[in-house]
Amino acid sequence: MRGATRAKWAVGTVAVALVATACGGGGGGGGGDGKGVLSSSWGDPQNPLEPANTNEVQGGKVLDMVFRGLKRYDPKTGEAKDMLARKIETDDQQNYTVTIKKGWKFSNGEPVTAQSFVDAWNYGANLDNNQKNAYFFGYIEGYEKVHPESGKPSAKTLSGLKVKNDTTFTVALNQKFSTWPQTLGYPAFAPLPRAFFKDHDGWLKKPVGNGPYKIESYDKGSAMKLRKWSKYKGPDKAMNGGVDLRVYTDNNTAYTDLQAGNLDLTDDIPAAQLKNAEADLGDRYINQPAGIIQTLTFPMYDPKWGTQKMAKVRQGLSMAIDRKTITKQIFQNTRTPATDWTSPVLKADGGYKAGLCGEACQYKPAEARKLIKEGGGLPGGKVTVTYNADTGSHKDWVDALCNSVNKVLKDDKACVGNPVGTFADYRNQISAKKMKGPFRAGWQMDYPLIQNFLQPMYYTGASSNDGKYSNKQFDKLVDEANAEPEQQAAVKKFQDAQRVLVKDMPVIPLWYQNGSGGYTDRLSNVRLNQFSVPVYEQIKVGS
Repeated sequence: MRGATRAKWAVGTVAVALVATACGGGGGGGGGDGKGVLSSSWGDPQNPLEPANTNEVQGGKVLDMVFRGLKRYDPKTGEAKDMLARKIETDDQQNYTVTIKKGWKFSNGEPVTAQSFVDAWNYGANLDNNQKNAYFFGYIEGYEKVHPESGKPSAKTLSGLKVKNDTTFTVALNQKFSTWPQTLGYPAFAPLPRAFFKDHDGWLKKPVGNGPYKIESYDKGSAMKLRKWSKYKGPDKAMNGGVDLRVYTDNNTAYTDLQAGNLDLTDDIPAAQLKNAEADLGDRYINQPAGIIQTLTFPMYDPKWGTQKMAKVRQGLSMAIDRKTITKQIFQNTRTPATDWTSPVLKADGGYKAGLCGEACQYKPAEARKLIKEGGGLPGGKVTVTYNADTGSHKDWVDALCNSVNKVLKDDKACVGNPVGTFADYRNQISAKKMKGPFRAGWQMDYPLIQNFLQPMYYTGASSNDGKYSNKQFDKLVDEANAEPEQQAAVKKFQDAQRVLVKDMPVIPLWYQNGSGGYTDRLSNVRLNQFSVPVYEQIKVGS
């Protein structure tokens, strides 16, 4: 895949902050009768709320309330369950027939048809529409014509999409991809009403979807009000009357408001408050695993770091990091030391294999020194870890990581942090291949598949392969995994691909990230899904 600009990746905690107009609890009673309205911390979306143009968490929260696609990921298990899909069939893992359920409508009364999906996907893929999630359609035949790497599109629609009737369309992929149906819970694949195309500007001002909530109003920089849609067709109807998403630019302010009862819910506990959160909130404190992994990526395009001989140095640095101590002292156990390149939320059936990285991801000081020496030592005698300084408490853990490396190498100047002022500048430097050493990275899954943790990050030329790693054996194993008709056979091949990463260590797994949050006693039935986002429709509001 190509062309990804991911605001989601590696942002760490999303810092959001209260506007003066946001005060007073949930904005309505309820007694769990589906009428009460709750208030929740939020941040203005980076982009307009088009499904194929939203690739960051805050906009994604809204899409998950306003839209439903062919599949939806179970909030507890992560399983991709049919939502609008009645069945998705294939005989060869490359050509699919999709049949949708009858009777679904958008909140403006328009029916949801096969054409609603095909039109949305064609729009999302077309280069002229500049959609940030266009690369999700890169598996479909004809993508290279509607979204060429250079020049103008030579086609407006994907040749691999064909509408058969109101409830059926076919999809031809450009490679075998047995788990492709499981990716279809991602918001980029949502259907769009005709109103989106007839009055695009009007739709952007007040998006219309087919989910359990409707957008009532949006005051940028202040709040978005969503209300329960009483005619929603799906099985996951809202158990509350609506959600007021309040804009914050400082998560400390949100936490203070939560404690004061002026805010019902926050899903971003400040790092400085993690040690107090359980005492402050009791059983209303949420700390649960999420599909997020934090890593250090090496610039494999830099000959000082990217040679095969330097693999020993990269492995040695991994073994010089005391993950257990850092996650305990810096993150108050809201992170777990990583032992592979995926996430425990996948579970064994989904591809997570604890300990797959082996000794290369364990704290082994003597072996670390040995490997670094055998690999020729640190380039120039020093390693610089680059990170953005404007979001998350990255300085603290980078300093702790470097202290661990320095202690192992018995040189207090061997590892130093290199802060970059803003996330935008940081990403620009990464895109321009200006990194001179390992840099902070990470991944929040788009969908709960092992494929999503590996192919976008490490496949040659992949959309989010920021270190420009390339290994033919890794690519071959990924291709073979995608072609496997049985999930467990595919999982095994993907795990074999990870073993190539153990040998090359182009990216050091650091820790798996938990989602954290807290809520007032007005609410009940509160949980985060596997993407670390509140399951808003399940929340009940008391008096």
